[in-house]
Amino acid sequence: MMKNTITFLLALTIFYSCLSTLPDSSFEKDLVFLKKFKETIVLKNNGGLSQIAVIPDYQGRVMTSTSNGAEGRSYGWVNDDLISSGEFTKHMNAFGGEDRFWMGPEGGQFSIFFEKDKAFTLENWFTPPQIDSEPFDIIQQNDTSVAFRKQMQLTNYQGFNFDIEVNRIVSIFSKENIEKSLSVSIPDQVSYVGFQSDNSITNIGSEAWSYSGGLLSIWILGMFVPTENTVVIIPYRDSLDLNTSYFGPIGSDRLLVTENVVLFKGDGKYRCKIGLPPKNALPVLGSYDMDNEVLTLVQYSFEGDSSYVNSLWEHQENPYSGDVINSYNDGPLEDGSMLGPFYELESSSSSRELGSGEMIQHIHRTYHFEGSIDSLSPIAKKVLDVNLSEITSKVKSSWR
Repeated sequence: MMKNTITFLLALTIFYSCLSTLPDSSFEKDLVFLKKFKETIVLKNNGGLSQIAVIPDYQGRVMTSTSNGAEGRSYGWVNDDLISSGEFTKHMNAFGGEDRFWMGPEGGQFSIFFEKDKAFTLENWFTPPQIDSEPFDIIQQNDTSVAFRKQMQLTNYQGFNFDIEVNRIVSIFSKENIEKSLSVSIPDQVSYVGFQSDNSITNIGSEAWSYSGGLLSIWILGMFVPTENTVVIIPYRDSLDLNTSYFGPIGSDRLLVTENVVLFKGDGKYRCKIGLPPKNALPVLGSYDMDNEVLTLVQYSFEGDSSYVNSLWEHQENPYSGDVINSYNDGPLEDGSMLGPFYELESSSSSRELGSGEMIQHIHRTYHFEGSIDSLSPIAKKVLDVNLSEITSKVKSSWR
């Protein structure tokens, strides 16, 4: 017994000493850590400079990525403490990850996170294990993509049972893929990585899904490392109907609205969330980390539908008037504890009535570009229609 203990402690010491020699924010450091505890699939493109780490046990989640190979910056937030503990938490397992698969609605009379007749409080909120702690099966895999499948049953607040098959394909892009998808040219001095998840849910039960019994949406959430000078950038159209009702008031030191864009602080220090309805949504959003000169873009499938599940924690008059996109900034809970810190960029599919065998599909793409503000500005202008220098100046003067 003593010999085994000494061997284990020696191995653990070597593991953590190897980690300590790597830069704190490197992809390699996160990858070494993840592989220690979970099967981790690495997809590569662009000669190995673009890489992503995917974990089947975490629902085929993209945990993190890099645009500069193993020693490059790691863009995803990874919850080292929770993963290394080997334990599951009660309400939600915030393992981290840049692209995780969830389903909505979270709150309301058709919620899949609350049991029937329970009050909409944190104590009664539980993430279904099928989209939180259970693995997805690998169906197919190559150097640049991996396909997953999961069959599950979820029960909503009304007691309706959904029989579901989830299919999810994660792919990493070439430079040509990125430039074509965003209609941009990537300057030579900018490093880049882009990937997508192609997700579908199919009704495999005999009973149709209806508005009266409750519907589902595909919900993809990306968790990123916050900094004091990270700003979420959400362009919008028409007269803005911004949803700030999730977790209480948001001051002007965290939220600015201009005539064409919403600016939201992603520092991981104050728990708040915003959302845009379909009338305002455009199929892109992003963030800019001024400290590390990283532009993050999210592009998602949006057909202009109007029916989106409402995830507010209350009985709702309009359960299908929810948000298309959201951004969440983490911060202390009432008891002082925290999930992160991190900030999120999120997109949802529309909700539709589905007969047996019918499906909904949702594609969510994430891109990171790292370089000087001058080299990143043309990309931000083309995709988000913003001037990064103006955004930087506005935010720094308002959020001091």
